Amino acid sequence: MTAPIDWNAATNEAVSILREYLRIDTSNPPGNEERAVDFLGSILAAEGVPFETAESAPGRSNLIARLGPGPGGVCLLNHTDVVPVESQFWDGDPFGGELRDGFLWGRGALDMKGMGIIELMTIILLKRHEVPLRRAVTFLAVADEEAGSEFGAAWLERNRPEWLEADLVINEGAYGLVDFPGAGTPVFSFAPGEKVPLWLRLVTRGRPGHGSVPHGDNCAERLVQALGRIAAWQQGARVTPIMQAQFDALAAAGLGAAPHDASGLATAAASPATRARLSNTISLTTISTGVKVNVIPAEASATLDCRLLPDVDPDEFLAGLGTVIGDERVEIEVISRYQGAGSPLDSEFTRVVAAVCSELVEGVRLIPELTPGFTDSRIFRVRGVPAYGFVPCLLPPEDLATIHGHNERIGVENIRLGLQVMYEVVRRLCSA
Repeated sequence: MTAPIDWNAATNEAVSILREYLRIDTSNPPGNEERAVDFLGSILAAEGVPFETAESAPGRSNLIARLGPGPGGVCLLNHTDVVPVESQFWDGDPFGGELRDGFLWGRGALDMKGMGIIELMTIILLKRHEVPLRRAVTFLAVADEEAGSEFGAAWLERNRPEWLEADLVINEGAYGLVDFPGAGTPVFSFAPGEKVPLWLRLVTRGRPGHGSVPHGDNCAERLVQALGRIAAWQQGARVTPIMQAQFDALAAAGLGAAPHDASGLATAAASPATRARLSNTISLTTISTGVKVNVIPAEASATLDCRLLPDVDPDEFLAGLGTVIGDERVEIEVISRYQGAGSPLDSEFTRVVAAVCSELVEGVRLIPELTPGFTDSRIFRVRGVPAYGFVPCLLPPEDLATIHGHNERIGVENIRLGLQVMYEVVRRLCSA
């Protein structure tokens, strides 16, 4: 019989590992994820867990470790890069790995080195306790997620497709709330789908000249006019199957009312966070033109971060955008595009997660959600592999707000909870 796990000791070990991990600066750009892979590899080697690494570019590495019979199985996916910091706005060193006031502070604590160590400890505990496995458990740590995955999951898809073989992927994409707004109820979330990124660049060219002599072919003015039309383009709100399931689950739990008509939909869409899950969105992110205040420029450009609902055809959206702009002199260049896909709302994974969460946290609810951002799960979903965003932590809003922000942190108690939930979910899914 397998000895019970000492969760205090496991939590302390995870905290110690995460502190070291947070001290490794993998800000992307440039990434330097090789340092993170070396660190993770040293821990796996010490535990006798077999692993491989693959370099996608100088200094950019990926790692896979596997236990149990393969191929397929459950993939514990995480990324090793983090977004850059503005250190002057932090209360401490963003890469100091500080343990203070019951929290681990540092860039990546939530997104997503903390989750990575929870997944790492899960595979280590399975190995230490000699849990018999009927299906494989894979730990997959990839580079470059924060910059589009070109040197991470997308590179693996092209160069190491066997690394992506799985029956199920557990990844970032949905966080729990310790107190659902206005309800006093803890809620775990899981994301079976996400918005689809479509990044665009608008370019228009004109005749340069002296600023004192306007001539009617000013590319900067033309770009501004196009952007004005785009800003006025109404993206109608509608309820996708994932969001309908969320509204229904909230209503069943007494945490809200599902919108049943246009008025209810308008009320739900009044919240920016909810509206982002109910409609396509377009954010103007950069504008570039001109060299001097008295020179009419020869070129003007802008970038748009578009996020589409999972069932929207990017080509149809682009055609609609061109019609709205209504000026062939404004070129639309695609920087990057992806295809949308989702995972089942009801599956072995969701049923196991619901059971484990209810056993470990009294009164907790499990709610599906549509991730407004994008993750590496998209690469698995289009391959037909079910992938779910599920970070097994219960966060207060002020901690959730530190993702990609200042003073990012994760509570030690959430490390403990995350370990217990993740280990038990994976054990039930994979043990013989």
